[in-house]
Amino acid sequence: DVAPLRPWTDFFPGSDRFAKPDTKDFTKWNNRVVSNLLYYQTNYLALVTFVFLLTLVAIVVVSVVFVVSVWVGENGAAINNFKKQKPSAFIILIMVASCILISVLGSIVVFMWAITLPLILIFAHASFRKRNMKNKLGFGLKKTFMGILLDSLGQQEETVQKLNNFLD
Repeated sequence: DVAPLRPWTDFFPGSDRFAKPDTKDFTKWNNRVVSNLLYYQTNYLALVTFVFLLTLVAIVVVSVVFVVSVWVGENGAAINNFKKQKPSAFIILIMVASCILISVLGSIVVFMWAITLPLILIFAHASFRKRNMKNKLGFGLKKTFMGILLDSLGQQEETVQKLNNFLD
């Protein structure tokens, strides 16, 4: 099964629907995270896709700028004329090219950031987004990919509740 894409106004409602999780009550916090992961799973997939594609576009843009700057470097006369006519713009261009070079050299970090950032955003949203009634009920969402994944990790709400009751 595929969970429906929730309206973005529900996914990002006003600040009144967000609250700091109760870090002293792990069960309650975990239930909130699990419920939100199940309820908003398609929105989270869209968020991951958007951030990953944005990162890929940024890598392509950086690569194109780097290739163009190398090409321009081969044409010494054009650079000398540009330096003489617009010295401030040349300095800004050098600074931007340096940042791009650093970005290209750190492409592995950028790629890892493309994976890590969505996970951080998903966990933050799932932790801070208060559950609504539909979210708390979550009918049919346990047979979706996220439901199966959470179940295989032992993170379904009932399992955590049983564990908490056992520990009490």
